[in-house]
Amino acid sequence: MSTPYPFTAVVGQTDLRLALLLNAVSPAVGGVLVRGEKGTAKSTAVRALSALLPQVDVVPGCRFSCAPGAPDPACPDGPHEPGPGAVRPARMVELPVGASEDRLVGALDIERALAEGVKAFEPGLLADAHRGILYVDEVNLLHDHLIDLLLDAAAMGASYVEREGVSVRHAARFLLVGTMNPEEGELRPQLLDRFGLTVEVAASREPAQRVEVVRRRLAYEDDPAGFATRWAGDEHEVRARVVAARALLPKVSLGDTALLQIAATCAGFEVDGMRADIVMARTATALAAWAGRTEVRKEDVRQAALLALPHRRRRNPFDAPGLDEDLLDRILDEFPDEEPEPDPDPEPGPEGPDGNGPDDSGPGDGGPDGGPGGTPPQESGPDAPASEAEAPQTPQGSEQQPSGQENGGGGPEQAAVRAAEPFRTKMLSVPGLGEGASGRRSRARTAHGRTTGAQRPRGHLTKLHLAATIQAAAPHQKARGRSGRGLVVRKDDLRQATREGREGNLVLFVVDASGSMAARQRMSAVKGAVLSLLLDAYQRRDKVGLITFRGAGAQLALPPTSSVDAAAARLEQLPTGGRTPLAAGLLTAHETLRIERLRDPSRRPLLVVVTDGRATSAGALGGDPRELSRRSARMLAAEGVASVVVDCESGPVRLGLAGVLAADLGGPAVSLDGLRADSLAGLVKNVRTAVTSQSSHTNRRAA
Repeated sequence: MSTPYPFTAVVGQTDLRLALLLNAVSPAVGGVLVRGEKGTAKSTAVRALSALLPQVDVVPGCRFSCAPGAPDPACPDGPHEPGPGAVRPARMVELPVGASEDRLVGALDIERALAEGVKAFEPGLLADAHRGILYVDEVNLLHDHLIDLLLDAAAMGASYVEREGVSVRHAARFLLVGTMNPEEGELRPQLLDRFGLTVEVAASREPAQRVEVVRRRLAYEDDPAGFATRWAGDEHEVRARVVAARALLPKVSLGDTALLQIAATCAGFEVDGMRADIVMARTATALAAWAGRTEVRKEDVRQAALLALPHRRRRNPFDAPGLDEDLLDRILDEFPDEEPEPDPDPEPGPEGPDGNGPDDSGPGDGGPDGGPGGTPPQESGPDAPASEAEAPQTPQGSEQQPSGQENGGGGPEQAAVRAAEPFRTKMLSVPGLGEGASGRRSRARTAHGRTTGAQRPRGHLTKLHLAATIQAAAPHQKARGRSGRGLVVRKDDLRQATREGREGNLVLFVVDASGSMAARQRMSAVKGAVLSLLLDAYQRRDKVGLITFRGAGAQLALPPTSSVDAAAARLEQLPTGGRTPLAAGLLTAHETLRIERLRDPSRRPLLVVVTDGRATSAGALGGDPRELSRRSARMLAAEGVASVVVDCESGPVRLGLAGVLAADLGGPAVSLDGLRADSLAGLVKNVRTAVTSQSSHTNRRAA
């Protein structure tokens, strides 16, 4: 087993270390969600935490880590006889992003359950993590149903496995820690609320601090065991302090003044529900215990608010988490603390959470590697090479503001305008039945949903179709010599349930930013419509991409990503002006979809073209702009790309060019007003159903 990087050797990141330690003191706080850019020691700090947790007593041979003094009465390996326990270190179990449901919660042997009537259960990761840490790296990329199972287990302290009337329950109490890079997509607000605390981390931009990260990283790589030995004293001190704080925690008093401060803070910040109040109370109590005190003070409530409230104040995915500290201070000042009795000084050791974390002592004050203390937040650890601490680069294909010549002579470039208020849109979906990642947009064969039939399993059986299995086994019972009550079931009899649910799609926006769209009110409405569709894509678990075209060509402003708020940011900065190279926009979409099809072949695309349908420039392609755009649209339609055109044409005289474009693409055209869910204008929900009517409309125009 490789030597882990010491927790106390992490440079800076005070809030991150404090949040992890508070959960180690009081697992009831509810876990930590760590948000930040790549290379900021998120994974390093989490993996190092397990070494600071006290060892646990377990029943020998119990796969579910029951405590000898209080074993779980429902333990599948029970009942346990009284006896001495075994001691082992607390585990840190990592849940891979691509894990299956069976790997998370465990699996029942369905064949033995049917034939023998026994509960043959293979524990999953939730059982392994009991009384330890369950770590989910890139939690925002985890499938929704796995997140639901994970958070339900964390809330109830138990895991339930239900399969065709056979059920197993076991204890699952663990410290839940998730890390995520917001650039790769956000978690749903209701899932954010299930994490007790959240921390924003970022790499330092100070050269001296970055040097310290590199120095420690190289020292660790050269001699991991020796590096860990040099920090062993600090690790022991923090571990002892965690044990002492756990012992002190039941004695900490949460007075009426502190409760009023907590309630007033949650009400003042308009936090939904009561979970925030409870989490703040538990966090403030843990802070007092960590500081060696037996009463909660105002500074504990303030720090608890900074950790527990920022992620609960988001009203939509485009809001950045945060807290107005001036408002927080004004609220807390309305309920001043009573003058506390002085507490005896705690035992010497690492300083408390009042701004100086556990790594502010030890080698940092002249010891090896320059020490962790006294430096502002910084990355470190085996997962954070120095190159990862650099400032984030502009995404490939991000839009540059072209010069007047690049506008193609279609008028001067105009500054970006703000988007109108977003609204709830009608649903657009891709026709047919897909097999992509789970989501909420188009029909698909999924692991969860309504049962539509049965088939022989391809690989490992995950969802048994009981009736079909019995029907397959029934005719052979006499030949198999059945004599008892149990059904004689062979592997060939098992049938997998086929289910239909919803998938997430790739929604690729192609937005006309030419001079014909440049009227301020008009472009504001267009951006508001696209922002509304982005919000809808966020709610339906889609990937999104953004292409803009104007002047001499088209640009991929945002490659396909799960970060919907990144697309919203690109949209907000979008300037307008120049001629209208519609064909360039469509051809760029064709190439983007081709590349994405190679990367993620199961995710079906939905093309959303936002334009008035005008084509006034062929750019570098040459030829007639209108004919070129029609040929490009027909090429996309021939490849089966589902599409919809959002018609931005306005005014008393309308040319209907967006409708022609929609017919060439084989999809519907909808006006900006018709996009609203509460609009009386009809919008066909499924793209396929509009093809016939659009073709008929085009034929009538031609006649």
